Amino acid sequence: MNRFPVAISLGAFGADFVRERGQASFIPLLVAAGVNRIELREELFTGDLARQNFPALAQAIGAQGLECLYSAPLELWLEGQRLPNPQLQPTLQRAAACGAAWLKVSLGHLSEDSDVAALAERLAPYDVHLLVENDQTPQGGRIEPLADFFARVEALQMPIGMTFDIGNWQWQEQSASAAAQQLGRYVEYLHCKAVSRNAADRLVAVPPRQTDLERWELLLKHMPVGLPRAVEYPLQGDDLLEVTRVQVEVLTRLGQRLPAPDTAQPPSEDLSHV
Repeated sequence: MNRFPVAISLGAFGADFVRERGQASFIPLLVAAGVNRIELREELFTGDLARQNFPALAQAIGAQGLECLYSAPLELWLEGQRLPNPQLQPTLQRAAACGAAWLKVSLGHLSEDSDVAALAERLAPYDVHLLVENDQTPQGGRIEPLADFFARVEALQMPIGMTFDIGNWQWQEQSASAAAQQLGRYVEYLHCKAVSRNAADRLVAVPPRQTDLERWELLLKHMPVGLPRAVEYPLQGDDLLEVTRVQVEVLTRLGQRLPAPDTAQPPSEDLSHV
């Protein structure tokens, strides 16, 4: 059996917990759990971003042999703006300083006037590959604008890929299956989370059950084989290493077309806007 690469989006450990401990503190745990890639979350850094010691973080990640992806809560297009978000450049700088090979952002308010070609100039100075994720918003979480964006990217032969978040489609009542069929060929990174409603009737991310894994297998038929995939659901428990290791094993088998074991669900955490 192949071992497909697994990442951990650090928000999976809980925002408050990660901010308290610092993102670098989770590196040994990820390595011990068999993770291939760390997904840093810009919103989980504490204090002024300009004062962060990103080079030290890059060194710590590289020393353990982990790949690094930098995730930022940034929309490529602001409403009413033709050119890309001016904050893209400083965000790329931070990603590069962390040693990240990828930067993950959201689409934002794409329109007919949006200058997609202008992204090439913004990206050129950086050795960071841009990934655009379906988020939970009306502008960035629906199939149509994302299909429009990637068709324009493809026509311009721009090296921009997609992060396909399986669970996020539910916030805009979109079909994950239809999204996979229309967008699957652009996908380079898979965010995995099942979704349920909590006591307050809010959608929340939860670990997958067997039925979720079976549905995910069907989605993967429309995507390149062996995609890196990330845990983006709560990792909680007294033995955090064992909890993480179990979920890494579940996801590394995803796409192998083999049965995967059911997993118990710990209490869910609201991971809205991830």
